[in-house]
Parts: sequence; structure tokens; C-alpha cells
Amino acid sequence: MSFFKKLKDSISQKAEAVTNKFKDGLSKTRNAFVEGIEDLFSRRKKIDEEFYEELEEILIGADVGVNTVMKLIDELRVEVRKQKIEEAAALQPILSEKLVALLQPGEVKTTLNIAESGLTVILFVGVNGVGKTTTIGKMAHMLKQEGKKVLLAAGDTFRAGAIEQLEVWGQRVGVDVIKQQSGADPAAVMFDALQAAKTRNVDVLLCDTAGRLQNKTNLMEELNKIYRVIRREIPEAPHEVLLVLDATTGQNALSQAKLFSDKTGLTGLVLTKLDGTAKGGIVIAIRQEMDIPVKFVGLGEKMDDLQPFDSEQFVHALFTGLMTNENED
Repeated sequence: MSFFKKLKDSISQKAEAVTNKFKDGLSKTRNAFVEGIEDLFSRRKKIDEEFYEELEEILIGADVGVNTVMKLIDELRVEVRKQKIEEAAALQPILSEKLVALLQPGEVKTTLNIAESGLTVILFVGVNGVGKTTTIGKMAHMLKQEGKKVLLAAGDTFRAGAIEQLEVWGQRVGVDVIKQQSGADPAAVMFDALQAAKTRNVDVLLCDTAGRLQNKTNLMEELNKIYRVIRREIPEAPHEVLLVLDATTGQNALSQAKLFSDKTGLTGLVLTKLDGTAKGGIVIAIRQEMDIPVKFVGLGEKMDDLQPFDSEQFVHALFTGLMTNENED
């Protein structure tokens, strides 16, 4: 076997592995969503008000978002009138097509913004319990696999055990953690981390912050102070401000995204625990209601289960059942 054939096979296997991760990770959402729609289309042959109401319930149940669902249903009504569709089965391919269109990335950049030269600073924000520290650890692993020198900053000095948790991840991944004692000024930790990163010729600095409740003004001000310290040391940083959200909270995740976006200049979102929820439609809701891209998704507990978000992979994994049935028809 030639070198190029081996390389091609290796790339193909990796791509297939990522596809399977998305399929496995979205199985709960897919089962609830696809089974509900398939059941609706098999039971109801005629397109009437009851049909629209049931479809609406299924989509809202998957947390696609009320505003998005209403718009989608209105568009389907228009297509039914325009094309004079009477059988429900004829509407299924149109529904799939419109769902796919909702996730198209458009103008927003979905890849990580890495500095062309020098230090890249990535700031992580989000409330407690969403998997922020775990996400940082997994991203450190991912970046290290890409050959980058990574450093972690333990900026969550408020929560008991947060520093230790980050240190555990640092040890697992083989990455140093810059820290101070519990209760220290987070901005001072960031300053130390930036100096260490420059001295050590680090490529990427990943910064943890306290799990701020969005209604706590003083904590939001603290976050702005961290932001200012980073800007003072590296004017073009932070290169990313990533909000970590728990996908299992559904619409609450969307509410958090809106509140944090108003205050922190978010550049991207990370959706964790997508494998543990039937509410994966929240990705569609966020994509429709905000200009902030989903950049990564958590699809499991393993070190490499943090995956760059790919709308085509997501659509394929989520709507496999619908698309397979269309192809068979």
C-alpha cells in the first residue's frame, strides 16, 4: 500500500470516527425527534390544523425554540398552499430541507481564532455546573495533540475546589496551571498567567473564570476587570471569549447566552452534555436567535469527546432517519 493511500485511508477513518461521535452523541435527540415526526407522518395522512399542532409540539419538545418553530410552521403553510400539497408524506422532504437550512453557518466563523504569531488567549465564561473546567481540560488536550504549547490559568478563585479541579485536568493532559490561593483576585491570576505564558513561549493560554450568575453585577464587573488586564498586556486579546452552556438545560441555555452576550463580548459558544439530552434542537434555536456561532460540542465523557461543531455533521447525525426515508421513497 502506497504512502498516499495509507494517508487517505487514515483521514477517511478519522472523518468517519467524528461522524460516528456525532451520531452517537445525538442519539437521544434523534430518537425523540425522528420517531415523533415519523409517527406523525405515518398516522396523519391529511395536512390539517391538528397535524400542524402536533408537528409544532414535537419541534418545541426538541427545544428548537418557539420563535423558530412558529416561523417554520408558517413557511410550511405557505409551501402547502403554493404547491397545493394535500398528503402529509409529500411535506416530509420540504420539512427536512428547511430544518437543514436553519443550521447553515452563514457569515459567522465557526473555527477557533488562533493568533498568526505569538500568544493566543482564550477566556471561558459561564455559570457553575455547566462543565466549564472539563471543557478547558479537553480543549487543552486537543490543542496539545495539534502540537501547540498550552498553559492553563486558574481564574476561578471563588468556588471551593475549582483550582484543584483544573490542576487535576492539567496533570491528566500534561499542561501546567498558573494559580494563586483560593479567594485571590482573579485579575491578578490572569496577570501572572500572561507573564508566565510570554516567558515560556506558550502558544495558547486557556483561562478559567468563576461560574458567574448573570444577575450578580459585582461578578460581571470582575469579569470586565479580567478582560481589561488581558487587553493591557496583549491589545488584540482575548482572541476568543467562549461561553460554556449545558445543552440539557434547553431554553435556559439560550437565556444564558443572551445575558452573557450583552455583557462580555462573546465570540463563540460551547455546548456540553449534548449526548445526555433529547433537547439537541437547542443548537438550532441558538443558531437562529443569535449571531454567535456554536464552536464546540461535548459528545461524551472521554478526553477526545469535545468536537469542533460542524453544521453538516450535526444535520446528518440528527436527521439521518428522515433523510434515509426520503431516499428510500
